[in-house]
Amino acid sequence: MTARSTRRSFAAKSAQSRLAAIGAVAVAGSLLLAGCGDQTKKDTGSGDSSSSGAPLASKLPADIRDKGTIKVGSDIAYAPVEFKDKSGKTVGIDPDIADAMGKQLGVTFEFENGTFDTLITGLRSKRYDIAMSAMTDTKNRQDGVDPDTGKKVGEGVDFVDYFNAGVSIYTQKGKTQNIKTWDDLCGKKIVVQRGTVSDDLAKAQAKKCPAGKKLSIEAFDNDQQAQTRLRSGGADAGSSDFPVAAYAVQTSGGGNDFEIVGEQVEAAPYGIAVAKGNTELRDALKAALDAIIKDGTYGKIITKWGVDAGAVTSATVNGGK
Repeated sequence: MTARSTRRSFAAKSAQSRLAAIGAVAVAGSLLLAGCGDQTKKDTGSGDSSSSGAPLASKLPADIRDKGTIKVGSDIAYAPVEFKDKSGKTVGIDPDIADAMGKQLGVTFEFENGTFDTLITGLRSKRYDIAMSAMTDTKNRQDGVDPDTGKKVGEGVDFVDYFNAGVSIYTQKGKTQNIKTWDDLCGKKIVVQRGTVSDDLAKAQAKKCPAGKKLSIEAFDNDQQAQTRLRSGGADAGSSDFPVAAYAVQTSGGGNDFEIVGEQVEAAPYGIAVAKGNTELRDALKAALDAIIKDGTYGKIITKWGVDAGAVTSATVNGGK
């Protein structure tokens, strides 16, 4: 994904463009049903690949090339980025991109479900080879710094950036309570997924709210749990990455449960996370992503899911700020 200076900001898009993108997401999602997988079940989420005829196979580390799989840590409950369809198969933007990259590298990307805030830990313990889960590339994650304390808690990770996404606020449909910006959340309750940029933004906003207008935050293991809480009236608003919020608005309750309020903020890159020092794998992933961008496969995937506004024109390492 490109650096901040070359990112396209979703907030700059017109309302018409945003609605068109949301509608396209809904069309793509109308045939699929989001669902939470368990925390241990593995799902390839991509087609079988063979190193035979794969143009970039030689770029992979020998051990991964020999076993023919890349183990992917992912929170598979974040439609339309990654989720389970009716048959239990992992589908979405990330699995489709991984499948295309796998054909270039001659391997299968094997998705394994895990809670979002444990994925980087899973990289450190070598449970996963990579993490691919709508993870925003930030300087803190690159450096292994806890955003709440500012203290170093790990060695950090490298990112291969592949998409841009902003953050949106959504409410129950017809119950916006005049919420349009993050400042409007003071005195209210918001639900978010733990460990996400939305979680970070909510904590930062809570510190800005005046006395007597506290922002209450309830964080969950996954975004679907947060949506359920908001749907039941247990909060005033929720926040997610724009593609996820848009998908929820169009599909939950047949489009009758939620609505997006205000503009997107914090447009930033999604990155495929790789352990520090694993530069051979990182560079192989970058080469594969560049290849599918160049041959048009990437563009077709992005268009299929109705998220063209977040497309990138080249792969970037550690473009997040």
